[in-house]
Amino acid sequence: MLTRMGAALSLEARPVPSAIINDLRDLRTARNALIKDQVAPQTRAKAITPPLLKRQNAARLNQIEAQKEAVDAATNALIQGDPDLAQRFAILCSIPGIAEVSAAMLLIEMPELSSLDEKQAAALAGLAPIARQSGNWKGKSFIRGGRQQVRQGLYMPALVAIRFNADLKAKYEQLIKAGKAPKQAITAFMRKLIILANAPLKKGRKWQTRVA
Repeated sequence: MLTRMGAALSLEARPVPSAIINDLRDLRTARNALIKDQVAPQTRAKAITPPLLKRQNAARLNQIEAQKEAVDAATNALIQGDPDLAQRFAILCSIPGIAEVSAAMLLIEMPELSSLDEKQAAALAGLAPIARQSGNWKGKSFIRGGRQQVRQGLYMPALVAIRFNADLKAKYEQLIKAGKAPKQAITAFMRKLIILANAPLKKGRKWQTRVA
């Protein structure tokens, strides 16, 4: 049935993820689990008073942080060991607001980047606005679907980009002055960031800051 559907709709077959991408996804899953593990001891640290429990809690936090660093090191080693991934990683890291963790996330969660146009990239990340309308009635646009891990991973980079990327900061201030809520403006910049990530990957060269 799936084969017949693909033939009827002329769907393009997606390439099978490589062994490296599968290993990278396992490492990212482990990293996300460690981040969740941090929440309880971080919260507990604010309330506990017995010295023994404080030491044990601090030791647990240190252990988790060490494990995260080991996972990040293993992730970086896999990426640097593959020439194509290493080049794409360097391009992503050259974009203001995208650090190594975010660049790795995009390589892992959206390997299709560079093969998409702007609308496809935004839609795949679940950041393309969808209009709500029925007949003559029109509601506010909203986002849905797409890859949740990408949206979650782009939130902090969007905040950093708004702060340090002059072009994006100016655009953010324009949106706020135009009446956009901060959350809407940040979502718009998450979408902008995925488009910015796609463009230099398409060209195969690092981000270049425009000179005024």
